Amino acid sequence: MATQAPWLDLHAHPGRCFLADLGRADPLAGQLGDHDLIAALSAAQAAGMAAVTVSTVADLRVLSPDPDRGLRATRPFLPGEAYDDHKRQLDGIGRLLEAAGIQVAVTAADIDSAHQTGRTAVLVSCEGGDFLEGKLGRLGEARAAGVSSLTLVHYRVNSIGDVQTEQPAHCGLSRFGRDVVAECNALGIVIDCAHATFETTVDVLAHSNDPVMVSHSHLDHTERHHPRLLSAEHAQAVAACGGLVGAWPSGVTSSSLSDFADEVMRLVDLIGIDHVAVGSDMDANFRPVMRSYADFAALPRLLTARGMSDAEIDKVLGTNALDLLRAVAS
Repeated sequence: MATQAPWLDLHAHPGRCFLADLGRADPLAGQLGDHDLIAALSAAQAAGMAAVTVSTVADLRVLSPDPDRGLRATRPFLPGEAYDDHKRQLDGIGRLLEAAGIQVAVTAADIDSAHQTGRTAVLVSCEGGDFLEGKLGRLGEARAAGVSSLTLVHYRVNSIGDVQTEQPAHCGLSRFGRDVVAECNALGIVIDCAHATFETTVDVLAHSNDPVMVSHSHLDHTERHHPRLLSAEHAQAVAACGGLVGAWPSGVTSSSLSDFADEVMRLVDLIGIDHVAVGSDMDANFRPVMRSYADFAALPRLLTARGMSDAEIDKVLGTNALDLLRAVAS
């Protein structure tokens, strides 16, 4: 029987899962190296995680490093390329999970069940809606494959909305983006506004019937501004509509896990304990200060030292995320 509240990582790429089913001759294999999703999930289970999000990367094929922006799309997709790579990632992840007997969760009840039996379930997410290529029916396909959340945009400007690291193309959410929001609501898919501009996020909030999340970001700093971070107004808008911000243990804001705990407290102080979670971006983060799920398990001690109660720690490390899933997914 479990003795702690369920812990849940809102956003991660454990074992660089987006490389699943990549042939050895593929150029990406040489650039990005090895991957091991199952080993990463074993580490999550050892750390007591009830669920970990496994995220595909929709624009993976067209991204390249950028010295100023981190990553950006440097070429257009070939016809059908985005969808084909999306299928490669989802199918490859699915085969690995099935072979290992690891459950794909789509509801909070699935995660509660895994937690009570000491297992670690997987939530599947797609980071970027590029694979839709204007076809809403592909959201239903993704849901049928176990996808429980959709990050609308990533580093490439797609047909849904604007991204924080590029010049705006839609002035917020596009007309197609509004259709995507409505379809996610209908399917019970959690909408993730990470990487989306403030204007895009505000438009999503205006059109969504369900609360949304920003799965991995943090509050901006005057002295170390970065476009991927959120203004106070941005974070407060998400919280005011019942949503969550997943605190992001990135080198953009922190140089140690202790720094990250300070950032979590800063976010809690602004938007309230009920609206904060953790999105580690595990195995795909920028200068990460959380390098393993053992670091996730170290957070309670650090948050206790900063005055957070056990009940509040439970909220941040898992129950807030479960509440969001209960509100959206049937």
